Amino acid sequence: MTGKPKIGMYWAASCGGCEIALVNINEKIIDLDANFDFMFCPCLLDTKKRDIKELPDESIFITFFNGGIRTEENEEMAHLLRKKSKILIAFGSCAYEGCIPGLANLSSRDELFKTVYLDNPSIDNPLGILPVPESDVPEGSLEIPRFYDTLRTLSQVVDVDYFIPGCPPEPKQIWNVIELVISGAALPPKKSIIGAGASSVCEECDRKKSEKKIERFYRNYEIIPEKEKCLLEQGLICMGIATRDGCGALCPKVNMPCTGCYGPPEGVLDQGAKMVAALGSIIDIDGIKGLEDANIIEKIDRTIESIPDPSGLFYKYSLADSILKRRTLP
Repeated sequence: MTGKPKIGMYWAASCGGCEIALVNINEKIIDLDANFDFMFCPCLLDTKKRDIKELPDESIFITFFNGGIRTEENEEMAHLLRKKSKILIAFGSCAYEGCIPGLANLSSRDELFKTVYLDNPSIDNPLGILPVPESDVPEGSLEIPRFYDTLRTLSQVVDVDYFIPGCPPEPKQIWNVIELVISGAALPPKKSIIGAGASSVCEECDRKKSEKKIERFYRNYEIIPEKEKCLLEQGLICMGIATRDGCGALCPKVNMPCTGCYGPPEGVLDQGAKMVAALGSIIDIDGIKGLEDANIIEKIDRTIESIPDPSGLFYKYSLADSILKRRTLP
């Protein structure tokens, strides 16, 4: 070990893209190494859990914790790294909001296991064996972490100092945070969202915007959108209006709707609710005057029914951290 401040990264319930994003700071990784002792990252380094346990409390200057809390081991490591870290950062959408793994909160653990281990067409499991915490084998007893019914965000389990959004965070934003620490400048107030803006993606999107009147919505494959016109005005569900800026509006720039990975803008409690409210204000209801109530309802229902998978669209990244959190368990 060196005398440099220690930095670590842990991978919980996530895809691994956050580790790639860190590497994608490119040559600045040399500056990171020059200023920190990068000493813990299970997918890159062979540091053991016992090595972390033996460290004095708060001896890791910064831990980037990516991934939600899905298993007993994830929770154990969250508590351990909170204890050993001076600054604990929820790094990326999975740790911050639950992200794609959090959509599993729409199902129970038993339903998930049935889908993955019994009904999956690529699985050969004639005995219907499901994972259990302990299994006896000739060599002894084998243990695996318990799989929880509900995925929780990092801040729902331990105290978090800062949040860096994104799926994954943009490398330039990662470096902005690291550079701030290296410079010795005063850090933002605790609980701040860093490495992002405070407004919405619409503010940094240069597409032309006008009055929105939408008769129906389209899935991405159904139309080829105009390159300069607001995607939402063309009937594509673009989450930019309900998503924090800081990414540079990268998806709309390549003709793809924003999917919401930076979470809600400052002051917005629930990203999905914000988007639903926004859509409710732009559905085209011209021409309904004089219509019977039943016809009005039918017209609005047709528009709403053209929205595929509302949960997966409006809460793709934020379900676990929303006011909903999960489907009610039986």
